[in-house]
Amino acid sequence: MLKDESCTYKEGELPSCAPLAMAMVPPQQSAQPAYERDEALAKGTLFPGLDLPFMDYVATGPVDSTPQAELMALDFVCQELALYLDTHPGDKEAFKTWKSCTALAKEGRKRYVEMCGPVMREDTAKFDSWVWPDEPWPWSSVKKGGKS
Repeated sequence: MLKDESCTYKEGELPSCAPLAMAMVPPQQSAQPAYERDEALAKGTLFPGLDLPFMDYVATGPVDSTPQAELMALDFVCQELALYLDTHPGDKEAFKTWKSCTALAKEGRKRYVEMCGPVMREDTAKFDSWVWPDEPWPWSSVKKGGKS
């Protein structure tokens, strides 16, 4: 399928001479533009072209700037890029960005686990004992030591 240069990032392309009454969802053309990771998490999408209001609801407001929120935002961006790459495997720039994002997320998870405790069961391998059931849970607002 040839890229139609007249389409913007908010539009997809349809093949010419498509059969009548055939339901289609046009594929996204590009990974650009993209929201910054915190805004992407708040909006529920990395891509402004996919940021479509549902029943007149528009997501607003920043996500809290906490270590957990930063880790969630990184993981979210990695997932959004992976979904984009599923349909655009030849986009070398998006793949480069995904690789960078996954490296940041891996490092971020490592630092988070050292600071706050395990996020996933596999993270308990870094500890001397089975700490998975210990509180606080990863989604809790209370930090180790009982302070919020």
